[in-house]
Amino acid sequence: MTEVTGKVDFKVGDDTYQTWYKIVGDLTSGAHPLIVLHGGPGFSHEYMTPLAEIHNKCNIPVVFYDQIGIGKSFFEGAADKPKEFWAVDLFVDELENLVAHLGVQDGFALLGHSWGAMLGAHYASHRHPVGLKHLVITSGTPSMALWEQSTRQLLKALPADVRETIERHEKEGTTDSPEYEKMVGIFFEKHVCKSPWPKVMETSFAAMMQHPTVYHTMNGPSEFTITGTLKSWSCLDQLHTITTPTLLTNGVMDEAQDVCMSPFFQRIPHVKWAQFSQRHMPFLEEEDQARYFQVVADFLTYA
Repeated sequence: MTEVTGKVDFKVGDDTYQTWYKIVGDLTSGAHPLIVLHGGPGFSHEYMTPLAEIHNKCNIPVVFYDQIGIGKSFFEGAADKPKEFWAVDLFVDELENLVAHLGVQDGFALLGHSWGAMLGAHYASHRHPVGLKHLVITSGTPSMALWEQSTRQLLKALPADVRETIERHEKEGTTDSPEYEKMVGIFFEKHVCKSPWPKVMETSFAAMMQHPTVYHTMNGPSEFTITGTLKSWSCLDQLHTITTPTLLTNGVMDEAQDVCMSPFFQRIPHVKWAQFSQRHMPFLEEEDQARYFQVVADFLTYA
């Protein structure tokens, strides 16, 4: 398996940033590459790297990258940017820039997870890229209002002491408290990723904790309290314009419950939906991993 890494300049106004990327496989093979959009916003790409298995199954190149502000695409001064800088269109522009740099604009697939699924859906429904051949939306949402509805319902189902501790710390603005982090960890264990976390998950989470600007500015203090620039985001009204064949996936215990996924299924014309038995990250779960890879591989090969 060949791997190539690089950086591409990304110009925003008068400033130039760099997007780091890694290609698993050969872009000159003639096969349409799969570009992977990581979540967060503000996680780094490492937790998505098990998806290199798609290259092994389909012999298609798989492209990972770190969105600007995190991981290997972090830049000094990120924390000083006004909140308006961290907008959805910034990351759509970055994706378009990467696609053009790689020279794959005539044929490629996208797989987005969580925030990356939102980014992929926004890109497909607003920019309508002619070269987008397949779209995979894993554990995403078409609006943050639905995401909050989903995660709040799950929060209500937690033991009362856990829920009350989380809500108290968020009300008091003490979300950096070890007690708060412990209680949120219970939510993560049930609905995001079981412990002990795989090394790749630890790496991505540590990157977010080291440079939390993107997550806190766009999302807020937690998965169920959205106070950032994404709070009013929605692409619900544009979903019907996505003509690309689309695969939806989520887990039974996923923080992206069916209330998040159903509008994609109802409004996108050419769509399939596969549900898995576990949480938010089927590509990291023993019970779901092999089936997830096979479902995605079959979709990219035959859809």
